[in-house]
Amino acid sequence: MREVRDAGRTVSVKLRVVRIELRHLKLPLRFRFETSFGAMTEKSFLLARAFTADGASGVGECVAEVDPYYLPETNGTVAHVIKEFLAPRVFAHAFESPAETDALFAEIRGHEMAKATLEMAIWDLFANARGESLATTLGGEAKDTIPAGVSIGLQASTEALLERVRIEVAAGYQRVKIKIKPGKDLDLVRAIRKEFPKIRLMVDANSAYTLKDADTLGAFDEFDLMMIEQPLAWNDMVEHGKLQPMLKTPICLDESITSDAAARSAISIGACRIINIKTGRVGGLLNSKRVQATCAERGIPVWCGGMLESGIGRLANVHLQTLPGFTLPGDTSASARYFEEDLIEPGVVVDSNGLIKVPKGPGLGHEIVWSRVDRATVHQEVWTT
Repeated sequence: MREVRDAGRTVSVKLRVVRIELRHLKLPLRFRFETSFGAMTEKSFLLARAFTADGASGVGECVAEVDPYYLPETNGTVAHVIKEFLAPRVFAHAFESPAETDALFAEIRGHEMAKATLEMAIWDLFANARGESLATTLGGEAKDTIPAGVSIGLQASTEALLERVRIEVAAGYQRVKIKIKPGKDLDLVRAIRKEFPKIRLMVDANSAYTLKDADTLGAFDEFDLMMIEQPLAWNDMVEHGKLQPMLKTPICLDESITSDAAARSAISIGACRIINIKTGRVGGLLNSKRVQATCAERGIPVWCGGMLESGIGRLANVHLQTLPGFTLPGDTSASARYFEEDLIEPGVVVDSNGLIKVPKGPGLGHEIVWSRVDRATVHQEVWTT
């Protein structure tokens, strides 16, 4: 909805999307990133752009991957759902608020990443149309900076991991997360704690363990970790509810939290003490706000996870973290850590105190360099009303 002046009055104008572009992009990573799912050397992702008739636009980055290893969605399923089910609904609707996408998409079950991709583009479109930052449109606090953490993938050796930790600590990151899996876990943490006894440290298992590994997971208690992220199956909150009372270390749920309802369920059965919010995983920015509010009501800390986003998705995460409930450093690292050339200018920068500036310009607040987007695009589809 645009606000215009007419004879001294402010008149609201409904916003209509008349064109949607969906691009498939590939960006090489600066280094191999390995988790319990496997290793990545490039980021393959979708980018949606929504336009109004007068040329205003907004962008949304999809966090789905090529394979259904993190969650069931893939680039292919997202493209199908947007084309066949989401885009037609957007074209048929006159928006007064970006929050209306929630009801618009409600009858489509699941496909959170597809919904989030187009929903984020519409939020950015509204922010641009209003001439305000995405943080303002979201209702965030007037923060100048947000704290940054870093995620380190599995390395070839313990010494290689220690060297990466040294680099990231020297760069100022306020929290270090390492990926673990059976056989690559306790010894890694022990080595880090020997050299860095005081850093804020956490581990991320990406569902690599079962309840039979409770003794191993309990052994992390001696290392004063902030949390163990998603140790058990991605869709099994009940088992996490059994595991958490066995541990002093808080469990943080990631893959299990696909909605506000899932967050409420997890908290009610004691399956976690911390929640990671990823906009793509919960179906969009509005649902991210809902999960954050639910956690704040129940005293559960939250933080913003990352999916190796380009600067476009990375900036959206920065704006999201201006909401009051984000009390822990997220995974929003600097652009240059992952990409030789990002899609935005300037890139996301982490200062020596581990802080990222919140952009104040319209929408995402940094320029998208469309010539770079074009070079990274391997396929594009366009739909119009």
